[in-house]
Amino acid sequence: MIVDSHHHFWDRSLHQFDYSWQESDDLKKICKTFLPEHLKPRIDAAGVDKTVFVQTQHNVEENRWVLDLAEHEDWIAGVVGWVDLASPNCESQIEEFKDHPKFVGVRHVVQDEPDDDFIIRSDVQRGLRVLEKHGIPFDLLFFVKHLKHAVTVASNFPDAKFVINHLAKPVIKDAVTKGWIEHFIAAAKHENVWCKLSGMVTEADWKDWTPADLRPYVETALDHFGPERCMFGSDWPVCELAASYEEVFDALTHCMGGLSQPERAKILGQNAIDFYQLKV
Repeated sequence: MIVDSHHHFWDRSLHQFDYSWQESDDLKKICKTFLPEHLKPRIDAAGVDKTVFVQTQHNVEENRWVLDLAEHEDWIAGVVGWVDLASPNCESQIEEFKDHPKFVGVRHVVQDEPDDDFIIRSDVQRGLRVLEKHGIPFDLLFFVKHLKHAVTVASNFPDAKFVINHLAKPVIKDAVTKGWIEHFIAAAKHENVWCKLSGMVTEADWKDWTPADLRPYVETALDHFGPERCMFGSDWPVCELAASYEEVFDALTHCMGGLSQPERAKILGQNAIDFYQLKV
């Protein structure tokens, strides 16, 4: 079974959500509505069986909206939603969703926080403790400058599971690893930290990337996290800025050319099932 561990939906007619970030000139290609009926033909063409939606809003209403979508689409196997980690109401928010069979994790858009140390603030750490208590995984959406904190959260919450989104967005376009690789390797030493092989094409040259540009970063992830803690994610529809869904999938499979079939099966499906405890 092939599982896409990371994609989004948005509906620009829903005014309770803030999609203003899409309105810059360079993002016009994705400044429109993307729903299950738009994704299904793409996953079918790529041979993907199941998917995991990942939040875009700091709003629990998005959890409710997408869980409703998922109830009508059996191929949406999981929803990574949002709760306010910094709020005293964090646990009550978790309790609303935790028993839904498709609510499988939480994410916060840490990369957009003005405080680079947001994730290690005491109030946010209290919220992460709530996730650990309830066995709910957390997606780490970091820029490179935040990656040093992965070791801190992994150490502070050894019974929690974390997954780094998009390899923490290294500067693939300029083939830069300094400042990223040392913190990436340090995070990988913690068995409760996993890595999504996702979001790479939009960190490369949008108009002139090749799988060879991605390969050093994929190989670094595989060398340090191993095939047991890496998982495929398309980052659709954001990936459409640089590549089609099929091109993203094909690029990753190309970069995994030296792996055995069992290792490939883990990365392309089983690891997402295990990490998020998907009911498939």
